[in-house]
Amino acid sequence: MYKLQRGALSADGSAAKVVAVNRNDIWSIPFDLANIDYANFKRDINDSKDKLQDADGNEMSVADAKAYVATLP
Repeated sequence: MYKLQRGALSADGSAAKVVAVNRNDIWSIPFDLANIDYANFKRDINDSKDKLQDADGNEMSVADAKAYVATLP
């Protein structure tokens, strides 16, 4: 299971943007094309091998997870 991770709240108190993804073992994976864990995350979601939660902990549908991953670098 992967979960999206937000950065720090902005100065105006609005929700921060998603900056990384956490694996179920609590490791944080930055959105970095050179990071092998990032490549594995994208592959796992695209191949439906694993699930993705939004930053609030809600499980995303397979279609929504794949659509979100498609927007990442």
